[in-house]
Amino acid sequence: MYTSRFPNWMLSTALFVLWLAGASLSYGENLKPEDIVAKSLDSMGTTQVRTSAKSRVNEGTVQFRVLSGGVGNLAGKGVLVSQGRKLQFFMKFPNNDYRGEQFVTDGDKVRVAATTSRQNRSSLGQFVFSQDVIVKEGLLGGELSTAWPLLNLQERKAKLSYEGEKTIDGKKLLDVRYKPKKSSDLDIHLYFEPDTYRHVMTVYTLRIRPGIGHVDEQLSNAQATGADLGPSPIATGGVVTESSETATAHGSETRYRLEEHFSDFKTVDGLTLPSHYNIHFTQELGNGPTTVSEWDITTDQINNNVTLDPKNFEVK
Repeated sequence: MYTSRFPNWMLSTALFVLWLAGASLSYGENLKPEDIVAKSLDSMGTTQVRTSAKSRVNEGTVQFRVLSGGVGNLAGKGVLVSQGRKLQFFMKFPNNDYRGEQFVTDGDKVRVAATTSRQNRSSLGQFVFSQDVIVKEGLLGGELSTAWPLLNLQERKAKLSYEGEKTIDGKKLLDVRYKPKKSSDLDIHLYFEPDTYRHVMTVYTLRIRPGIGHVDEQLSNAQATGADLGPSPIATGGVVTESSETATAHGSETRYRLEEHFSDFKTVDGLTLPSHYNIHFTQELGNGPTTVSEWDITTDQINNNVTLDPKNFEVK
C-alpha cells in the first residue's frame, strides 16, 4: 500500500497555490478595457479630486537629443498648460536653428508651430500636424493634461480593446488599443502597469506602404531640415533628406513611431501624476535615412486650478 510522504497540509497548500495561479491567469485573460481604465483613474486619485482639477500648469526642464541619424543636444524649458479639453504644450530652446515645439488645441482645432530657422515645422511637428488626432484627442502629455481622454471617455466616444499583457523593455505591461471616434491611420496603444494600473506609455505608429498611390499630403511636404551648431549639424526633430512621397515611390515602406513614456510619479493636491516625461520619435524613410530623436522632460512644478488666459488656447 502506497502512503504519501507529504503531509495533508502541504498538499492543501500546493493545491491552493495552483488555484491562485489559475485564477490570476483567468483574471488576466478576462480583463476588460473599462476595468483597466477604472483602476488607472483610481491610481490618479479619487473621483472628487480628479473632477475638481479644472486646469493645470506643468513646468520643467527639457533635454533634446538626436540619438541616430544626426548630432544634437540642447537644453531648454518645457511647459504644458491645459484647461478641460484645451491644451498648449511647448518646448523652448535658446537656439535660432531649432527653437523647439509648440502644440495648441482649443478642443476642436489644432495648431502646430513652425520652429526651425527655415520657418518650417520639425519632423516631429510635421508628423503631429498631419496626425493631429494625437493633440485633438487629448492624448499628448498623458495624465499631465486635463484633456486626457480617459477622464471622459463617454464624451470622446473612443473604442478601447484589451490586447493582452506585453513585455516591453523587460517589463510586463497591459496593452489597450485606442481607436478614436473619427477614423485615423494611426495605430494607438496605451500601456499600463499590471500592479498599479498607472499609465506609463503611449505608442503611435504609422506605416505608409509603397505603391499605394497616395501619401498623406502634409507628411509629403516635410522637406529636408537641418541646422548648424558649430562643427556638427543638429537634426531638428529628425533630419529629413527626401520627402515621404519620394521615398515611397522608390518602393520601400516608410514608418513613423512616436512614443511617450511617463515615470517618477508624485502626488500633488491629491493627484498622483508623472514628473518625468519622455518623447521618443523614430522616422524610417523608405530607401532613406532613419532618424531617432528624444525630448526628455523633468517636471519641477505642477499647479492645479490656475486661472489661465484664453489666449493660451487660441488656434488661428
